[in-house]
Amino acid sequence: MPSSAAWLMALLLNLMLAISTVFIGSCLSESPSKVRLVGGTHRCEGRVEVERNGQWGTVCDDGWNLTDVAVVCRELSCGAAIKARSGSSYKPPAPEEQKFLIRDFNCKGMEDTLSQCEQDGHVYNCPHTEDAGAQCEKSPSKVRLVGGAHRCEGRVEVERNGQWGTVCDDGWDLNDVAVVCRELSCGAAIKARSGSSYKPPAPQEQKVLIRDFNCRGMEDTLSQCEQDGHVYNCPHTKDAGAQCEKSPSKVQLVGGAHRCEGRVEVERNGQWGTVCDDGWDLNDVAVVCRELSCGAAIKARSGTSYKPPAPEEQKVLIRDFNCKGMEDTLSQCEQDGHVYNCQHTEDAGAQCENPDIDSPFIPENVRLVDGPGRCQGRVEVLHQLEWSSVCKAGWNLQASKVACRQLGCGRALLTHACCNKTTQGKGPIWASQMSCAGQEANLRDCPFRSLEKNCTHDEDAWVECEDPFELKLVGGDNPCSGRLEVLHQGTWGSVCDDGWGEKEDQVVCKQLGCGKPLVPSSKARKSYGPGAGRVWLDDVVCSGEEQSLESCRHRFWGYHDCTHKEDVAVICSESIPRL
Repeated sequence: MPSSAAWLMALLLNLMLAISTVFIGSCLSESPSKVRLVGGTHRCEGRVEVERNGQWGTVCDDGWNLTDVAVVCRELSCGAAIKARSGSSYKPPAPEEQKFLIRDFNCKGMEDTLSQCEQDGHVYNCPHTEDAGAQCEKSPSKVRLVGGAHRCEGRVEVERNGQWGTVCDDGWDLNDVAVVCRELSCGAAIKARSGSSYKPPAPQEQKVLIRDFNCRGMEDTLSQCEQDGHVYNCPHTKDAGAQCEKSPSKVQLVGGAHRCEGRVEVERNGQWGTVCDDGWDLNDVAVVCRELSCGAAIKARSGTSYKPPAPEEQKVLIRDFNCKGMEDTLSQCEQDGHVYNCQHTEDAGAQCENPDIDSPFIPENVRLVDGPGRCQGRVEVLHQLEWSSVCKAGWNLQASKVACRQLGCGRALLTHACCNKTTQGKGPIWASQMSCAGQEANLRDCPFRSLEKNCTHDEDAWVECEDPFELKLVGGDNPCSGRLEVLHQGTWGSVCDDGWGEKEDQVVCKQLGCGKPLVPSSKARKSYGPGAGRVWLDDVVCSGEEQSLESCRHRFWGYHDCTHKEDVAVICSESIPRL
């Protein structure tokens, strides 16, 4: 029989084991803290939100500082902490009904997660104007796609310890591709491809670094997925590939001689604005050129070199980009959106090489001819000052979507080979194969290659698009004079004259087939008086070269600060009789 001392010792050990089991169990059952940044230009910047018991809420900025931001950046696998921002800088602001969950974090800066910091959850007297924000460096991606038609498609390669290698396709599926697309800031995942589809194949000496990723599809980076780095019996014929939509660019160059030169404009929350030239240099231009699939950076220009200048009401959205020159997009560069004392005389400009000039494949423009309207007909592209028919063998519905968008028409309805003797082409045939994703703004943004087929005009491509944008002049003696009205959502409405001028008159007269403007619109308005009903468009800005008013910049439909006393009226030189 054991001694009383041994019995007491055994009892004590069992009691300690029971207590520790309860304690450990309770710790494991507690959900790990979560944090996210909302409203920034990338996932490593924005208003700070934390999750508690399945509910997301904001953090009060009492005591919020760079030490706290450093922990957020570490928890999100971002780069270095840049700035402790105000959460109200990021739009849209937090909804009023969203709760404040934390009043104060007191981090030492070395913690791995915010949950490890001292914190005060007793929140009072803290409105959303005091939300905390954080700005971190966006860490360079550890994944890339190689050999595809654009940066969002190709053979998957990952970086480990400074070495780039491929991924075995064991278990590779669309969930894994979705994470790749998200990490690269591409569009939606389209397909899990074989990496051997992309040429040239990976060199034999390149290592296969990962055997299997097991992503759920919601992770921000591949590094957050379960993975197996124990690779055996996996040759490069089994490399994984990925196809994502190529996201529309958030940057454009305006007013230059071609698409690769002009005043720099960026898009934020659906709004296009300019960039201040503080610190603007050739490294920044190099990133713009890369993002727009242009050639080498030539010069960091002044945006005032390009006419017309930015309208006064257009905002300057970014004060300073600090790019290293190797980023794929401007959104990956450090940036300062806190703009003050920066006029449009300080707009940034960029000049890149134009790769379209000497390309045997890339068209300069597109049109639809011999159809019942401008949005239906045989496809012709302009290349090196010559209009050519397009072979249907190199054309598909995705290309039709891009052409319809470029022409200011609606969605693509139909594409097929045509034509009878009266509508088929007579001149040259542009025999190139295009691989559009369907999301591009312009056919020039689609990848092209030579079409390995000899085509005849019996195979000319025909496209039909919706033509949802209609306009008319009402109240005049003929359809070429009167108050301007546009059709939207089945309702006719007027156009406000804010910023309206001769170039806008030119586009209206051109679209209606009415020649050129005869008198300034300000004088024409007096002849026709105010309209009634909806005011559909305001702040319309045209270059004068557009074929349709829909291609001009303007506010969102129905947004304006006008009365009908400001309705646009136009008088054109031609006088088409009313039927």
